[in-house]
Amino acid sequence: MRRRLFAALVAAGAAAALCTGTGMAAEKPIVGLITKTNTNPFFVKMREGAEAKAAELGLELRSFAGRYDGDNQSQVEAIESLIAAGAKGILITPSDTRAIVPTIRKAREAGILVIALDTPLDPIDAADATFATDNFKAGELIGKWARLTLGERATQARIAMLDLNTRQVTVDVLRDQGFLTGFGIDVADPKRWGDEKDPRIVGHDVTDGAEEGGRKAMENLLQRDPAINLVYTINEPAAFGAYETLKAAGREKDVLIVSIDGGCPGVRGVRDGIIGATSMQFPLRMAALGVEAVKRFIDSGEKPKPTPGLDFFDTGVELVTDRPVPGSTSIDSRKGLELCWG
Repeated sequence: MRRRLFAALVAAGAAAALCTGTGMAAEKPIVGLITKTNTNPFFVKMREGAEAKAAELGLELRSFAGRYDGDNQSQVEAIESLIAAGAKGILITPSDTRAIVPTIRKAREAGILVIALDTPLDPIDAADATFATDNFKAGELIGKWARLTLGERATQARIAMLDLNTRQVTVDVLRDQGFLTGFGIDVADPKRWGDEKDPRIVGHDVTDGAEEGGRKAMENLLQRDPAINLVYTINEPAAFGAYETLKAAGREKDVLIVSIDGGCPGVRGVRDGIIGATSMQFPLRMAALGVEAVKRFIDSGEKPKPTPGLDFFDTGVELVTDRPVPGSTSIDSRKGLELCWG
């Protein structure tokens, strides 16, 4: 009888230890990562950075993604799931920078730190902080490079603008307007693209940031003006699509293409002469810094502060080209391949 009683007490003690020790202590604070898709190499690298930093800091990362770029509903459902799970922080690249704001507000009211990654919300202060590339500067770098590269011919440029989509999300607008500013073209409303009056702009078309979209947009704009000699693209997949259309038209040798992202395929495109210059951003760094900020918030309640002079935390950008020009600071494709992602 004593032996049975002793065994029961040992078992009960083990169960209590499992519950109060191993089980409870093993519960890690939850941080959520919500990206636009889970297929774009940019977001894949972002997830890798968040996973590594969360593991290092003892956090549990829960990752979600939209089914396609622009899928706001999936992002809404992901935030609601994280609120219910008691997450301490949410990192999000918003698909619809305006439509997601009411759900972001619910998360913040629940005491969750919300950090926008890559794409600022509209308004930007709808999040506690934004960690992003300076997308205006990224556009400005390639615009300035294109102007300096063309030299006197810049005054006679025929420019095709290959944007993201008609929703005018912040990252799309900032890159577009940055490029035009860098090239020396006055913008009208800086919060919208497509309302400029400069006759050098042949037109804007949308690509959904995809190669097929770039191909179709380039076809449409070439039909409007076969003399196009400069192409701005929202990202490198769109740039490759534009190049295929130009190649089919026999124009690939005399049209300058500039882009933004800095993925390894894009940098190889610079090396191979397909893309004249691209602005490189750093998604792994962006996500890792975001996770670090959540851990700091959990430990001390401190919220991240923006870079001085900006309303977001700048995670850096580099111009990559094998055709450097005086007045424009850049790295070459060899260095770019050491730093690229995807």
